[in-house]
Amino acid sequence: MRDEALLEKLTQIWGVSGYEKAVREAIEEEVKNFADQMWTDAVGNLIVLKKGMGGEESKKIMYAAHTDQIGFMVKEIQDNGLLKICNMGWNWAGAAYNERVIFRNGTKGVVGCCGPIEEAKNQIEKLFVDIGAKNKEEAMRLVKIGDCCGYEGSYSHLASGWICSKSLDDRLGCYQLIEALKENPGTYPNDCYYCFVVQEEVGTRGSQVAAQQILPDIGIAVDITPAHDYPNDLTGSNKVGEGIGVKVCDPSVIADEMVVEVMEKLCDEKKIPYQREVIDRGGTDASSMNLVGAGTRTGGICVVTRYPHSQSSVVSGEDIEAGIDLMNAFSAYSFAF
Repeated sequence: MRDEALLEKLTQIWGVSGYEKAVREAIEEEVKNFADQMWTDAVGNLIVLKKGMGGEESKKIMYAAHTDQIGFMVKEIQDNGLLKICNMGWNWAGAAYNERVIFRNGTKGVVGCCGPIEEAKNQIEKLFVDIGAKNKEEAMRLVKIGDCCGYEGSYSHLASGWICSKSLDDRLGCYQLIEALKENPGTYPNDCYYCFVVQEEVGTRGSQVAAQQILPDIGIAVDITPAHDYPNDLTGSNKVGEGIGVKVCDPSVIADEMVVEVMEKLCDEKKIPYQREVIDRGGTDASSMNLVGAGTRTGGICVVTRYPHSQSSVVSGEDIEAGIDLMNAFSAYSFAF
């Protein structure tokens, strides 16, 4: 990988939806010397512009990777010191059960369930967080109503060059944007906006705000997509290690045919391994970019991921790098529309 230490660093930063400041500050420090223009907007998006050479065929390309991770918010502190929680993004009750979480102030806890986890049927209201407090008063010295926690999950290497970590969704996308920005020579025909957006997990909110400012000609979500190559409750063709996913369709967006065609052409020409990506659950920031202004041609560059939305997601490092290669080739393409 180009800079695996950076990817590991990004995955371990705390940044639940709506509270991504530490992630943004780390990225800002990493990219500040490569930007032609950079700003943070009112909702917390970090937008980095790398200008192109211009010309009649010059387009504005917006790449969006989200900085937020899924987590939980405290909605009640009980007399016994246990914390009742609600979702910040989509969490699987079964994946959260008995796992460790950490609050922004460093307080740690374990997720439990009021009864057998099999009977929770993915109802997050059946879960609680145990921070070890003996009573409500002790708990309130450590956390408040409205405080958020996110998963703990170390960065580990598996076989076949695969990686396991928390928050790969979507810190790996942030990593891809950073590396693509660093390799953008400024001689591409297109103006490229590398957008590190907030609150994707709670409704693709940040990318909509960013796109309203940019009004891009093309919007590309750079994110993960669930794998279908292991026993789970999803079906499809996505396989870890089989190349970068070129988004064709998900429930939130139908990718622009021209965008898909160009991506496939570039992958063939540059010998970038890829797979066509179709999912029938979920979505990405492409959905919000698609509907901004008079409409935006949209697509997605997606890393196939096992165990998404958990503390132990699994991806291929080669797939991540292929996504950077595709982004660079796409940025350098001269579009005819």
